[in-house]
Amino acid sequence: MADTLESLAESFKNMGVARAYGAPVNLNGEEMVPVALVSFGFGGGTESGEGASGGGGGGVVVPLGVYRTVNGRTVFRPNTIAALVCLVPLMTATGAAVRKAVRAARK
Repeated sequence: MADTLESLAESFKNMGVARAYGAPVNLNGEEMVPVALVSFGFGGGTESGEGASGGGGGGVVVPLGVYRTVNGRTVFRPNTIAALVCLVPLMTATGAAVRKAVRAARK
């Protein structure tokens, strides 16, 4: 169990802002900083009757876009495909809520 906790602690050292903002990249003389949405989680459990234990985790990284310098100003350029993919669950939830509200108003 102690090895598992040490392993998790080592993993968390690598998480944080450094994962959301990548290292600057120089492309054709223009500096760009990649930006991503980073999410991770983990869980564990034990069964006291038989002494079993377990755990697991996972994560996701969605590239949101880049910060780039244009005429001396820093500008964010979104990743259009990632933005649309992120909007699908939001639009689905909004549609379901509106449908329920309309049904409730009819009663």
